Parts: sequence; structure tokens; C-alpha cells
Amino acid sequence: MVIQLPKDEKLQPKTQPHNFFIWGKTMSGKSYFASFFPHPLVLNTDGNSEQGTAPSIQIRNIRDEDGKLKQSAIKQLDDVITALQATDNTFQTLVIDVIDDICVMIEQAICLDNDVQALSDIPYGKGYSIFNTVLQQFVMDLKALPMNIIYISREISIGGDDGTAPEPMPSLKPKYYNIVNGNCDLVIHTQKFGKDTYTRTITDRRTKYEAKNITDARVKQLLESCDGMFEK
Repeated sequence: MVIQLPKDEKLQPKTQPHNFFIWGKTMSGKSYFASFFPHPLVLNTDGNSEQGTAPSIQIRNIRDEDGKLKQSAIKQLDDVITALQATDNTFQTLVIDVIDDICVMIEQAICLDNDVQALSDIPYGKGYSIFNTVLQQFVMDLKALPMNIIYISREISIGGDDGTAPEPMPSLKPKYYNIVNGNCDLVIHTQKFGKDTYTRTITDRRTKYEAKNITDARVKQLLESCDGMFEK
């Protein structure tokens, strides 16, 4: 097969986001906001899938009676991606709720597979290498899907010991956040004020997006509700 090279010409890109990282405190509207994206499928980790309105798959490691790994979260994630790649389906959005737990489950599966308590117990740094490879492959495989991908993360506060206001940030460990966020287009911070006031703010973006380039009306409407998304 001969590769057909593209024409040597300047293109006018019409960029639109498909990969999102949503973070915020518990009950700040993260999952609720994600549920309004088109035709969502949720990879759930906290056991509350019955409370949601979208179809979901519970991701978890299961041990047998001897404590050995019977069902691996890593294998489960691979199977989900393979199914989305290989079969006709109507899902348009995949929600990972929450990515923090997915990272813990990947680490746990590797430890159980190697009969150790921690990744550091695997000689020569092999445990950390396996983990990084699995997480990077997972994120890249998701990015290659023809879908919207939404990673959800909790919120923690850093600092404040010197009397200054603590700084909110995603609870996902920085080294893992860099892998995930490096493949995202938008980072959205959800907040709740009082009983019924919810806000969503863009805290990071890959490029400047224009509303006219967002082809999906539902996604466009959702992003218009985020402070700082489009220039007025």
C-alpha cells in the first residue's frame, strides 16, 4: 500500500474539545454536569452507579477465596476499550468517575499480580514502570476513541498553614495528573456555593476555542455554561 501524502498547503483548523478533565469537591456537580454530555457511558468506581441516569460499568478488582486476583481492573478497562473500538454502539461520551480510583485500582492489580504490598516492592523500579505504561496506554487508547472523554477527579486543598487561603487543586497525584491532563483539551473546576448555586470554571485549556466551531449543539450549550470558555 502506497501512502498518499497530503497537499502541501496551509490549513485553517477548526478546533473543538473532546477530552475533558472535571474536578471539584464532593457534591459540587461534577458527575451531574458530565451526565448531560451526549449519550454517556460511565466507568464507575465508587459503587453509586444506581444513583445515576446514564448506563454504567462498575470497575473493580475482585479476589478469589485465596486472595489471588480473580478479576483485574486493568483487564476490565482493556475489554471496555476493545468493545468500544470493535462494536457498533450509540455511546458518544465515556465518563471515568473517578480517575483517582482507577489509578489506585491499576496499582492494586499490579501488586496482586506480583504478590507484593506496594509497587516499590517490585525490584528495579519495574512496578512503577508497569504502572506508568498501563496508565499512559489507557489514556492514549481513550483519546483515540471517536467519543468525548471525561475524567472526573476530586478536590483537595494545599497550603494555608501560614494564614493564607488554602489553594484548591485536583486530588489526582501530580505525576498522574500530568499524564491525564497532557491528553485533555479542557480542565473544568466545579464549585457549589450555599444550597443551590453551582458554578463551572475553565482552569486550563489546550487552545482558544470558538463557539462557532463546536459542532455538537449539546456540547456547545454545556461549555457555554462554563465561566471563561468563550470570549464575550
